[in-house]
Amino acid sequence: MTHDVNDELAFPGLVDLAAERLGGIALAASDEFFAEKENMIKPGRGIFIPDKYTDRGKWMDGWESRRKRGTGHDWCIIKLGAAGIIRIVDVDTNHFLGNNPAYASIEACVAPTAASGSDLQSENFLWHTVVPFSWLRPGSHNLLSVSSGEPWSHVRLNIFPDGGVARFRVFCKISPQWDSMKSGDLADLALITNGGTVVACSDMFFSQAENLIMPGQSRSMADGWETRRKRGPGHDWVIIQLGREVSVRKVEVDTTHFKGNYPDRCSLEVCSADSISALNWHEGQWRLLLPETRLKGNFAHLFEKELQPSPSCTHIKLNIFPDGGVSRLRIWGDISSHVH
Repeated sequence: MTHDVNDELAFPGLVDLAAERLGGIALAASDEFFAEKENMIKPGRGIFIPDKYTDRGKWMDGWESRRKRGTGHDWCIIKLGAAGIIRIVDVDTNHFLGNNPAYASIEACVAPTAASGSDLQSENFLWHTVVPFSWLRPGSHNLLSVSSGEPWSHVRLNIFPDGGVARFRVFCKISPQWDSMKSGDLADLALITNGGTVVACSDMFFSQAENLIMPGQSRSMADGWETRRKRGPGHDWVIIQLGREVSVRKVEVDTTHFKGNYPDRCSLEVCSADSISALNWHEGQWRLLLPETRLKGNFAHLFEKELQPSPSCTHIKLNIFPDGGVSRLRIWGDISSHVH
């Protein structure tokens, strides 16, 4: 299945685990003469600068191999940011019009986190074809469906015979490995690579609520969640479905980069429910986890003793008063009693 789509892509319930931002790493490639493999997992669709050249030829915002004059084909191995069940891949040939690959296929495998590009080229790892030999359109999103139901940790993009790919997206259903956790270990269950998902939000005027649950420190205000200035009654809020049911032990509300526009106060509520959405969130039996608490700007607030005793929960609601920006929200819990 291939489609030609002109906008940035998003699929509800799926996460691009190849993204550099989520921990994806381009480990090895057969050839990157014209443009580096790492470009494929950067954000955005890539840009085109007509008059920009390097000492090797035209500068391109993607991965581009030289023209192949012999047998074989080019390839690139990518470590995903977390194990996931692959549903859709996008081989985006944006700006590659006379130099795009004619075809592509995708393979996947399961390998240790520390496996190197050289390791993955050895016979020690068995690669499985998840997308067969498929025709690619130039200058387009090329969406390819995947029917495999197994979680994979690494993928190999094969291009035939050579050419350039602007971006490579691997949209997955997160499959965290909870069984590997030891009793008493704490995990951030709001983290997107642990299955955290934003299900409802009052306002996302300046930046997206999904930024709250991204890995790592925020890079700027744009890499957090910021609402517009509230001119009437009420307050802003966001609801996150946790990666799995958890007993919350520790919380971090980080306002890094927000100095004159951080919320004055915040509170946290939790509930346990099979399904919560933007339409029915108010029907949940919400319990107070953190009472309304004053915040500071450009500061990582850690709450532990301040948390109210609460049963295990599946969803958490961050209330900010009255509005403003928060860079990251971390919800640490002990899931050992809920691992089956």
